[in-house]
Amino acid sequence: MAVIKTNINDLKLLARLMRAEAESEGKLGMLLVGNVGVNRVRANCLDFKGIRTVPQMIFQSPGGFEAVQKSYFYQRARTLEIQLARKVVNGEKYHPATFALWFFNPGRRSCPSRWYIAWNTGRYKSHCFYAPTYSDCPSVYGTF
Repeated sequence: MAVIKTNINDLKLLARLMRAEAESEGKLGMLLVGNVGVNRVRANCLDFKGIRTVPQMIFQSPGGFEAVQKSYFYQRARTLEIQLARKVVNGEKYHPATFALWFFNPGRRSCPSRWYIAWNTGRYKSHCFYAPTYSDCPSVYGTF
């Protein structure tokens, strides 16, 4: 059962984001990016108040994703990425992005333990993931 409302166009948009941000990190890397996206739609806190849809989340300004500025984001969604997007929309969670609202690539440096107000939840390949505390954003920790 879906944890956020989507239609096929939303799934394709999320799939394109997942590929553009993490294709080089394989299926798990793309699923982690998808978790962050779904978490942002569910959060309704911090930088994500009023973000209720996949398009709002992806194109949020400021605070959206760098991938939307790249041409490869605008390529057609493929079946594999749509299937992965459906998994995260249906509530599947993957560590270290289980409750993460942010990720970034620090290059060759290690992940800082804290990034602005969020705490590092782990790294997968080139991305560090960050989640808010429960008190800063209880809705992202809601039940599924």
